[in-house]
Amino acid sequence: MDPLDRSTWTDFERAAAGVLDGLEPGDLVTYGEVAVEAGYPGAARAVGSLLRRGSGAGFPWWRVISASGKLLVDHEVEQACRLRAEGVVVSNGRVGPTRQPGR
Repeated sequence: MDPLDRSTWTDFERAAAGVLDGLEPGDLVTYGEVAVEAGYPGAARAVGSLLRRGSGAGFPWWRVISASGKLLVDHEVEQACRLRAEGVVVSNGRVGPTRQPGR
């Protein structure tokens, strides 16, 4: 997979990329939610694989968290910094409630 040439991507990769591209600052989704929204329920691990392989595609990887709310192992500090900059509460390596729009 060439992260910049989406014409070579699989249907799953393009669908998941569409979900990831639509994430806005402060949004949080789980790997499983991305898979379901892309039309591939049960493909949470494949979403993680896409994020790893597609690092050059510019996905907002820091907005994708585990179902337990834990931050990405070995990237906790960077992910926490990016999320906090977007108004997301992070404590003890987990995300908390997000800032509500208009509040």
